[in-house]
Amino acid sequence: MRKPHVKHTFRLDARLSRLLDDHARVRQVTRTDVVEAALASMLSPDHEERIEAILTKRLDRMSRQLDRLEWHVELTNETLALFIRFWLTSNPPLPDEALKAAQASGRKRWHAFVQSLSRKMEAGPRLKDELSRDIDR
Repeated sequence: MRKPHVKHTFRLDARLSRLLDDHARVRQVTRTDVVEAALASMLSPDHEERIEAILTKRLDRMSRQLDRLEWHVELTNETLALFIRFWLTSNPPLPDEALKAAQASGRKRWHAFVQSLSRKMEAGPRLKDELSRDIDR
């Protein structure tokens, strides 16, 4: 036996009405079913707890993403610092007469580096993948 229904008449914003129509069509249910489900959800006693649970889950995911990002930034900083320290301690400054030739060579090497980096960023593998492979060996 069906529950008794009470007819209500109210106005919706045109955009909201289109969203309601689209949602009902996609779910293959009536607009009344969508509105009833939305109202039941909104007016249920645990509505606030469900919203809190959803937000908590999202915040936890974002926190994990930030932790990973922090790790990658730290790895990048340490890698760069290690490289700079190594480079500065193992390469003496050039005499003035060799500087122009070294700068020309440096420009060529820089362009090759940028092209290589571009290919690496597009195709991979990434440094983190290579590191995990090297550590597992």
